[in-house]
Amino acid sequence: MSTPSHIAPQPVALFDERPFFEKALQHGVRHGIIAPAKLAAMCQEAPKGMVQIARYFGTEYLRPDLERARDRLINLVSLYLEHSTGGDLNQAAESLRDHSLLSRSKGGSDMLKALIAMPQSSHFGMQEHGVFKDKHIPLLAKWSLRSLPEYQAERAARSLATTLVEAAVWMAAQLGLDADDLEDAGKDAEAVMRTALLVRACRRSAMPDWTAFEKMVLGLRTKYASRADDPAAPVPMGLPKDLPAKYLAVVQSVRASVVQDMPRILDATLSVRKLFDQTPALVGRYFWSEDAMADLDHFERSDSLLWKKATAGHSDDSSLLTLFLRIATHGKHATLLTGKTAATLVKKIRTSGLDADLPRQFVLQHAPVSLRRDYLHLWNAFIDEAEPVLRSDGVQATEDALALLRQECNITE
Repeated sequence: MSTPSHIAPQPVALFDERPFFEKALQHGVRHGIIAPAKLAAMCQEAPKGMVQIARYFGTEYLRPDLERARDRLINLVSLYLEHSTGGDLNQAAESLRDHSLLSRSKGGSDMLKALIAMPQSSHFGMQEHGVFKDKHIPLLAKWSLRSLPEYQAERAARSLATTLVEAAVWMAAQLGLDADDLEDAGKDAEAVMRTALLVRACRRSAMPDWTAFEKMVLGLRTKYASRADDPAAPVPMGLPKDLPAKYLAVVQSVRASVVQDMPRILDATLSVRKLFDQTPALVGRYFWSEDAMADLDHFERSDSLLWKKATAGHSDDSSLLTLFLRIATHGKHATLLTGKTAATLVKKIRTSGLDADLPRQFVLQHAPVSLRRDYLHLWNAFIDEAEPVLRSDGVQATEDALALLRQECNITE
């Protein structure tokens, strides 16, 4: 069947699946780039290279290992030549002419070793510090049979991971955190950069622990609450003026992700802890230093403030028992009672009772850790003796109850 005259014939593209080394070698011989003497030298080098490769990955005594070594030699030379020349057969042939075959094979091997030593992830807990080790030899065995497109795709992915890690280290360093701290924390580079950008937006100067991170988010909510549902009015989030140009693209990409998260961050219907620790979409997405001692210190300081406010700074037994009794009867925190208030309190206990467990909970939650056992003992000893008297409805019960309170608590007439 003939092709109609008005349709131009289409050129046929031939797919040449030969290894690039073979193409370059044939091109060099055909065009006189590679002389017969050089070709003979390569024929002598090849068996030696095969044995070295077979020994490196296993043994040179088994035929299958030698055959696989031949494939690896050809592929390593092909990878190096095609990568270094950009696929130019003329340049590749000249490279074969000017250098030994084993040096081109080593070039391919060095390419793969450098690739394997690159970060595979932007997670700080998975960094290899850029060094190829013996434990990587099985990986090298696999990659020595991979194609150039596969190498290029993997290198692009690992290059991105490397840039993310370097950018995170740079941004954290501006805020007082070094690379060792980041590795100890074992977080994603993107998480570090997102928090660094929030720190800048909040005009702070240091990477936060959890307490500082929570305050930072609460501050953003207070300042930008009206923008929570308005993506057209984002929270201002500038980049460092001295940010190296090589990090600009990845930091801009991370900033876009923070802008995308901002409506959730500004949503005050969820507590900060629940948002960042229990919401799947945001778990692990931001960074804060896990400083247990700092968290404990903040916890104890917060509790200490509430305890001091409740006790008004008093620590004597009478003041504490007065406070505990008020808590047990759901009253206002106080360490001093008037005679009239004491009588009303006794009457309330007789009609409504008291909850002896409430003071225990208050002590366990808010009292200084080192004194909790003593305070619990104080309250338990008191209530065991006092409760029957306070609940009694006998003839002299009111007088007995008030006498007990005057003896154990702070009562002013």
